Amino acid sequence: MKKTTRLAITLAAGLGLAGAGLGVGGAQAQQLKLMTGPQGGSWYPLGGAIQNMVADAVGANILVLPGGGIANVQGVQSGQADMGFANSISTVDAMNGRKPFTGKADNVCNLATLYPQYFQIVALKGGPGKVADFKGRRLVTQPVGNTAEQVTRMVLDVAGLKYDDMKAVDYVSYSDGVSLMQDGNADVFTLGTTVPASAIMDLANSRDISLVSLDSAFIEKMRAKNPGFAELTIPAGSYPGQDKDVTAVGYATHVIARCNLDAKLVHDIMKTIWANIGEMKSIAGAMKGITLKSMAMDNGVPMHEGARQFYKEEGVM
Repeated sequence: MKKTTRLAITLAAGLGLAGAGLGVGGAQAQQLKLMTGPQGGSWYPLGGAIQNMVADAVGANILVLPGGGIANVQGVQSGQADMGFANSISTVDAMNGRKPFTGKADNVCNLATLYPQYFQIVALKGGPGKVADFKGRRLVTQPVGNTAEQVTRMVLDVAGLKYDDMKAVDYVSYSDGVSLMQDGNADVFTLGTTVPASAIMDLANSRDISLVSLDSAFIEKMRAKNPGFAELTIPAGSYPGQDKDVTAVGYATHVIARCNLDAKLVHDIMKTIWANIGEMKSIAGAMKGITLKSMAMDNGVPMHEGARQFYKEEGVM
């Protein structure tokens, strides 16, 4: 079966944009690369916010690059990126050398846990109501390298399906996924982001949609594959026409960095982020309840020494 592949980003080209000056050193001359996510999600604007606040307060220049939960961990591990947004389930997989990663990641450290990510499954009204009904349908998800694409594979696998069982699969950005759904060229749209997701809101403004709910037994099977998954609830009313709670599988978004990135620089970046946390909350509503203690929580990824110093100073570690 022929599949349609639409690459929303070219990672290698993006990583080649940054100039010199990435070595450990003073903040004055430091040039950093921060990998975020696809446009239409929360990570890209959050990256822009960090870029601006760090440039003003720390003096480091940050180049914001698009990316994905898996690609970002790979980029940080290889040294092609200095920092990135990631999902805890993917980072833990990388540390253990589990697929899709090869080799165990040993240069990826945690900076801060930010908020839960909801894996959301959207269908057009009257479309499939459960994952088992996806067979023969047109599916749209994110490019390979995004955590949500990997989770999509796992969800299908738990339901006894695979991509070959779909009529077609497109790997695209959130905005392109919305367009495909709006035009009737896709039946199911999967993405991992906050609630409410701007991409889903955009789609709901032009088409009647429904969210596909997972049950607890289904999620427990996913937890057997990766214990980092959690059962979450998308409250009724989160989207137009959604009159019931929807059960979803979720995981935690966190910020990662090279473990060998200068500790003082990381400390100063963390201090700046916390001082401007209100700006980040305005971008991602899921962060409204964030505290220093929740940022410092153990998510199975070793804490960067610079971040540890900051949290100790603040009395939460």
